[in-house]
Amino acid sequence: MSANAENPATWRYCGNQVKLWRARSGVTREQLAAEANYDVETVKSMEQGRRRPSLRLLNAAETLCDARGLLLAAADYLHPERPARRTKEYLTLEEEAIAVHAYEPLLIPGLLQTADYARFLMESHCPPVSDEVLDERVVTRLKRQEKLTRTPPALFGYVLYEGALRSLVGGPTVMKAQLRHLLEVGRLRNVSIQVLPAGRGVHFALDGPFILLETAEHQRYAYVEGQETGVLHSDAEKLSRLSQRHGVLRMQALGAEESAQFIEALMEGL
Repeated sequence: MSANAENPATWRYCGNQVKLWRARSGVTREQLAAEANYDVETVKSMEQGRRRPSLRLLNAAETLCDARGLLLAAADYLHPERPARRTKEYLTLEEEAIAVHAYEPLLIPGLLQTADYARFLMESHCPPVSDEVLDERVVTRLKRQEKLTRTPPALFGYVLYEGALRSLVGGPTVMKAQLRHLLEVGRLRNVSIQVLPAGRGVHFALDGPFILLETAEHQRYAYVEGQETGVLHSDAEKLSRLSQRHGVLRMQALGAEESAQFIEALMEGL
C-alpha cells in the first residue's frame, strides 16, 4: 500500500482532478504554483493527495483552467469527517466483532462500565447535555454491554493502566462498585482483564487509548480516540504497529489472576 493511501480519499481524488484539469488546459505545475503562491513541491504534494488541496490552490486552478466552479465544488468535501461518523462506524464494527482487544490508560472502557460510572462521566460532559439525552446515552452504553455475554461469544482482552483504576470517577462509592464490577466481568471465560501497574510499562503506555477489532470475515480495524476526535484505521501498517504495542503492553501487565488481586486490593482500600 502506498504511503499516501492513509490520507483521505477526498484529498487524492481532488488532487488528481486538479492535475487532470491542469493538463487538459495546458497549464504547467510551475504556472499553477506561481498563481497560488506556493512552491512547486507543495502543489505536487496536493495533486498527489499527500497534502490536503487548499482553497487557495482550488481558486488558482479555477482561474487558470476556467473550470467554471467544478473544482471549487470540491471544497466542501475536503473538511475533516465529523467524529460522530467515525464513532458510529466503530460501534457498528464493535457489534459485529468476534474479538476486541483494548488498552486504556485513564478510564474504564465503555463495555466494562457500571451505570453509575458511565452516568457520572456523561454528566461531566462539556458542554452539558439534557437529562433526556443523558438517560438515552446511559441506556445505549449498557445495551452495548450485552455483547459480553452473547452467544456465540466474542473474545475480549483488556489492558488497563493503574491510573484508570485510581481515578475515583464519581467518588469512592461509585468507584468501589466499578472495581467490583471489573472483578465480576473478569470471571467470564471470554473476557481477560489485565492491569498495567504504574511505572512498569514502556513509554508509549502514556500515549493514549486504542482498540483493536476483528470481524467474522477476519477484517481488522483499530480505533483511536482523543478529545473530540475518533479515528478508525484499516491500514495494515497502522494495525501492525498498534497490535505490536498491545502485545508489549500485555507482556508488561500483570496476569489475569494477579490483576484480579490488584483490583481487589484497591477496592478494599476505598
